[in-house]
Amino acid sequence: MGKIKINKKIIIPIILFIILVLTIIVIFLLKNDNKISNSVNNIGNKSLEEIEKYILNISSYNAELEVTVESNKNTNKYLLEQQYSANSFKQVVREPSNIEGLEIIYENNNLKINNTKLNLSNIYENYNYIAGNFLSLDSFIEDYKKEKESQSKNYAIKSENNYVIMEVKPSNGNKYASYKKIYIDRNTGNIAKLVIQDINKKNLVYILYNKIEINS
Repeated sequence: MGKIKINKKIIIPIILFIILVLTIIVIFLLKNDNKISNSVNNIGNKSLEEIEKYILNISSYNAELEVTVESNKNTNKYLLEQQYSANSFKQVVREPSNIEGLEIIYENNNLKINNTKLNLSNIYENYNYIAGNFLSLDSFIEDYKKEKESQSKNYAIKSENNYVIMEVKPSNGNKYASYKKIYIDRNTGNIAKLVIQDINKKNLVYILYNKIEINS
């Protein structure tokens, strides 16, 4: 039998084409695997128990939020920035303009209030501030943990529409912050809002988180 002649001009483009196809397939599989991995980590696929554990283990956060405070006479709105880590909390007012730049800083058991416009500062030593600041997310977390650890019936977690809702009724007897609820968006995995109600379940504070970075 005669030898088969291989035309190099034809075989080289074929080999290059095969390599190209294999490369595309590998890239596609890697991307698809990454999407699958991300979807597994997405909060939408987690159980209520896993979501609860994730929220209760928040050790730090940075947030930009809109706060609406309602009273019998009027409604006030604020734009705030918050930074929280262990034993440290900072809140800066961005709006309204008349108190823009007002800072509240709690660190090492000391509370410091700065008015950057007027260049004024007050310091209060040994101040138990973190537990009393119901505008902070960690205050909700502490209340929820206490009720859960005491095995009371004053806390719950449920799924409703596109949200996971964690709610707590603190046993501290504060009639102005009797009920607290946070809403976690299942689609984004982010905390969307915090609602604080008085003893009559009337909205006292409504916090909308425009941006929040957790444990970053």
